[in-house]
Amino acid sequence: MFHDFQITPAALSLLSDAKSRSISAENPRGEPNAGALATEGTGAKCARSLGRGWKVSPSYAVQPGETFEMALIEGSGAIQSMWMAGYVGRDVVIRMYWDGQAQPSVECPLSDFFAAAWTTNDAGIFDANFMQLNSAMIAVNPNRGMNCFWPMPFRKSARITLENRSEVVRVIYYQVNYALTDVPEEAAYFHAQFRASTPLAQGEDHVILDGVSGRGHYVGTAMHVGLNGTGSWWGEGEVKFFMDGDRNPTICGTGTEDYFLGAYDWNVGGEYMPYNSLYGGMYYLRKPHQYASQMRFSMYRWHIPDPIRFTKDLKVTIQDLGWYPNGEYKPRRDDIYTVAYWYQTLPTAPFPPLPNAISLEIT
Repeated sequence: MFHDFQITPAALSLLSDAKSRSISAENPRGEPNAGALATEGTGAKCARSLGRGWKVSPSYAVQPGETFEMALIEGSGAIQSMWMAGYVGRDVVIRMYWDGQAQPSVECPLSDFFAAAWTTNDAGIFDANFMQLNSAMIAVNPNRGMNCFWPMPFRKSARITLENRSEVVRVIYYQVNYALTDVPEEAAYFHAQFRASTPLAQGEDHVILDGVSGRGHYVGTAMHVGLNGTGSWWGEGEVKFFMDGDRNPTICGTGTEDYFLGAYDWNVGGEYMPYNSLYGGMYYLRKPHQYASQMRFSMYRWHIPDPIRFTKDLKVTIQDLGWYPNGEYKPRRDDIYTVAYWYQTLPTAPFPPLPNAISLEIT
């Protein structure tokens, strides 16, 4: 069935009654005939000889401790894409609220939401680490242009906030593109949740997602690992999906690199080989330099052709398991950060508290 907010290539030629809107610092409420009217903003000095309509307000400076309401949309419709730039890092937390809920359905450090946990430009826009993420649902492009293409329907309202948990100003550029249209009864609500184990206790599983209550489907995982200690291959851990009252997983994978659509340690010619694809990849790899203690990896897996359905509840875990030269598996104690992406019916169950700033530091 064709829905106005989910445009496939086959439906691109079909006319629609949906109304296209976009929220940015130049049109903060996405109203028709209301863009490029600012007389003050972060670009006012640069546009001083040109005036209104000439990039006077291209971004927003989020003050220390401020929670900035980036978007507030009233009515029925769906967010279709988002672009963000400027500050990239974990000091800013993004939250999304559907249909007036007090509980956010999305709560993540900003860089982790865009599957770019190790990317930060706190030291300077042109000096920070960067590697491109090129996938169907999230793209991080030069120079740290963060893009999201998850469809996010709502029936009454949508609200997006950015909380600056740092002690300095964070400048954010943003564009939220959406459609005002009817939402079909069967459409569920987008969710994303961040979790961290720093480090994971030896012998325990890292929990990617738990506490979900309702009907829905799981659509993606972003995972970032910082290795602690030496050893051979670290990624023997299985991803497990427990659904609808499972005591044992209904879905159990064969290893970390396999879940992310690779194989055999990502080893090509004796070296790890990063890769991007539509639905899975290991796109970031950092080997230690003289003063770095950890090798770091960034991975993603989008369950677009193969969403994982549940009717009552869902729990997702991964083992932190290494393989050693004597042919034995041994649990590890690595740093693991994950974001789970899924759709479900409301209400959204409360999320566990976010880690403190020290736990989220990139060291």
